[in-house]
Amino acid sequence: MSTSFDRQKSLGWLINVVALKLKNELDAGLKEHGLSIALWPTLMCLWEEEGVTQREIAIKSKVESSTTTRTIDKLVKLNLVERQDDPNSRRSFRIYLTDEGRALKDKLIHLPTQINEAALSSLNDEEQDQMISLLQKMVKDIDV
Repeated sequence: MSTSFDRQKSLGWLINVVALKLKNELDAGLKEHGLSIALWPTLMCLWEEEGVTQREIAIKSKVESSTTTRTIDKLVKLNLVERQDDPNSRRSFRIYLTDEGRALKDKLIHLPTQINEAALSSLNDEEQDQMISLLQKMVKDIDV
C-alpha cells in the first residue's frame, strides 16, 4: 500500500520555504552593512552575553564548533570581536565585542524584528504566539 506525499503538508518543506525567505531578507539587510547572515548567530549571542567561550557560543546558537571558530575569525578581521585569554583555561578564549561590534546592535537589531513581523502578519496574535511557542518546543532539544 503506497501513501501519497503532499509537500503542502510536509513540515520540512513548509519550514524550509519560510526559513529561506527569512534568511534571504535578513542577509540582504546585513549586506547593506558589509555583513553576511553567517555572522548573525554569533553576533546575537554576544549581544546577549559577552565573555563566553567559542564552545558556549556554538551551543547557544546551535551552530557547529568549527563553524563558530571560522565565524569568530571573520568577526575579528572585521574588528567586531576580540579573543581574550580565558583565566580558567589555557586552551580556550573568551569572546568580547569591540566598541564597533557593540554599536552594530543598535543599527541591526531591528532587522529581524521587522522581517519576523512581516512573516507572521498573516496570522492573528494568538496564532503568532502559538506558532512561536510550538517552534520553541521543537527547537529546545535539538543538538547540532
